Amino acid sequence: MPDIEPAILDFVRLNMVSGVGPRIMQRLLAQFGTAGRVLSATGSELLNVEGVGAKLSAEITKAATSPVALEEINRCQSLGIKLLGIFQPDYPQTLKEIPDPPPILYVRGEILPQDQLAVGIVGSRRCSHYGIKHAEILARGLAQRGITVISGLAKGIDAAAHKAALNAGGRTIAVMATGVDNIYPPENKSLADEILQHGAILSESPLSRPVRPEFFPQRNRIISGLSLGVIVIEATQTSGSLHTARHAYEQGREVFALPGPVDRRESEGCLALLRDGAILIRNADDVLESLGPLMHPQHVPHQPRDLFDSPITTVPQPAAVTVHSPRELTLNDQEKSILNLIHTVPRSIELVIEEAHIEISRVMATLTILEMKRFIKRLPGGEVVRQIN
Repeated sequence: MPDIEPAILDFVRLNMVSGVGPRIMQRLLAQFGTAGRVLSATGSELLNVEGVGAKLSAEITKAATSPVALEEINRCQSLGIKLLGIFQPDYPQTLKEIPDPPPILYVRGEILPQDQLAVGIVGSRRCSHYGIKHAEILARGLAQRGITVISGLAKGIDAAAHKAALNAGGRTIAVMATGVDNIYPPENKSLADEILQHGAILSESPLSRPVRPEFFPQRNRIISGLSLGVIVIEATQTSGSLHTARHAYEQGREVFALPGPVDRRESEGCLALLRDGAILIRNADDVLESLGPLMHPQHVPHQPRDLFDSPITTVPQPAAVTVHSPRELTLNDQEKSILNLIHTVPRSIELVIEEAHIEISRVMATLTILEMKRFIKRLPGGEVVRQIN
């Protein structure tokens, strides 16, 4: 018997039942409360759940005592794959908030708290040089500012985004439609190995699940669910990337689209998104400026930008900065350093000057810039406060 929480075992058992997809799973959990209660329910009780017929009811009942789930867990442990339940504290908070979160995730690599600052990048497998170029520019720009890049490890735009994030020294997460032990497409195996060193590969699918078309739209809701917003780069009108955009809208995420040539088939999906209200973007800063405040501030490792260093003295930089809104990541090093000294409760300017350890004139000039950009507000009595907008 592997060392595993009973609730995880129950979720694995239920997740491995053929026919229990995201919608049926949510209906079952809504009806019975826990996976354990689903598995112990009688056949007649299961038949009261919409979408559950006699055959599926029998499969669920059979799963309660089947050894298959234990074999699956043993295999995960031997391969170093973590099983992450929705009730566990390190389950991604952003994913937990969507209408149909996967109750169990198979994870290779590591998901960090800073990965809550994430943006999805998706697009065509059969993309143009234009698409590849801008996927790389956007992913690199986001990664350099401390944003984790989420994508699906597919050929084309997905692979370009993952590679660019890694080359920029950033983090990236690949969401699979297959099992995490079954890298698809196989030619991206080496890329998957790189991702594991600086991010994670995850899936809701059981191990060794084969490639089937219907699993990709289900996977896409996880890409958008892990993200604060989703960028679509080159998509035909039938592209699966538009499914990801639809999920993002339903989940309350921002949808961004990169415009392309109006006479190219690859541009049709993005142009349609823009016509229907998606945000037009040109670069990473356009994305960060459009994302709203975070529900919970995040600590992000400092990413030097060297845009404001003095030839005489440099600004002391913290190991990490506290981010209340993604647009703060568009600031240069000096601006971020000073902003990190200002809180959501009023502080005296004298105290900010004392803690900044740079010339008073530079602090005051930076405070003026931050006020003009609406990051802070000056108060009577020589105090400043951080604005969250």
